Amino acid sequence: MSILARRDTRVIVQGITGREGAYHTQQMLAYGTRVAAGVTPGKGGTFTLGKIPVFNTVSEAVGQEGGEATVLFVPALAAANALIEAAAAGLKLLVCITEGIPVRDMVRVHAFLRRTGSRLVGPNSPGLIIPGQCKLGIMPGAIHRPGRVGVVSRSGTLTYEAVAQLSRAGLGQSACLGLGGDPLPGLRFKDALALFQEDPETEAVVLIGEIGGTDEEDAADYLRSSFTKPLAAYIAGQSAPAEKRLGHSGAIISRGQGGAAEKIRALAAAGAHIIPSVIDIGSTVKNLLDFKP
Repeated sequence: MSILARRDTRVIVQGITGREGAYHTQQMLAYGTRVAAGVTPGKGGTFTLGKIPVFNTVSEAVGQEGGEATVLFVPALAAANALIEAAAAGLKLLVCITEGIPVRDMVRVHAFLRRTGSRLVGPNSPGLIIPGQCKLGIMPGAIHRPGRVGVVSRSGTLTYEAVAQLSRAGLGQSACLGLGGDPLPGLRFKDALALFQEDPETEAVVLIGEIGGTDEEDAADYLRSSFTKPLAAYIAGQSAPAEKRLGHSGAIISRGQGGAAEKIRALAAAGAHIIPSVIDIGSTVKNLLDFKP
């Protein structure tokens, strides 16, 4: 079993002919991802990257080439409509790399996704990777190793740091999932933990949180009530002052909520093993599980 995607998942890339879309599609292909088609309005009937057919709409792409998931490299002001188009075409996994989609647009997207049942990773996400099988997004494939540790994070760069430390420690990953840093993401920590809980190939999870919102506290509630696997957690932004944004638009302490200390206390009380420093991610997990390389 894999989390959300697998080796044979057929992927549509929206915005495939743009600079970022083309570059990262090449990286996904090199990793072994099955990119079935691309979508760029006005460029239907052409091919890109030598062999990938381009369509004007997602429904045309799915109808001709099939598809289960999409990765979006679409500008922020057009991204909401692109997400709705993908869900309306029947795609069940939407991975949105785009940053800065207006909050009002995302409210409309979430309302539509509740009707279709499609899952959204992002926006402002590096995507997800199943090591050795496929990657959907911009995560650097070379640092990942297949294994038994799940990784879920709100921070792209800290995801890469966590994975690099795990791989150096001889701990491969079952799946790595970047939730994204915008204020209204799709999948949240508790959703990811539920997926990892049901995955027999995941034996432990690393959770990388940050200040802002209450997702980590919600994850602590799920950890206390329903999660049975070892979990190690690191919270970024422990020295950030109140009302100051930490990189992501969703990473801000406001009205006494969203602080690092509160998140750490909630996770520790629920049984998580708190990682004291970012440099201790790999060693903490290795000591926790006593894995052998």
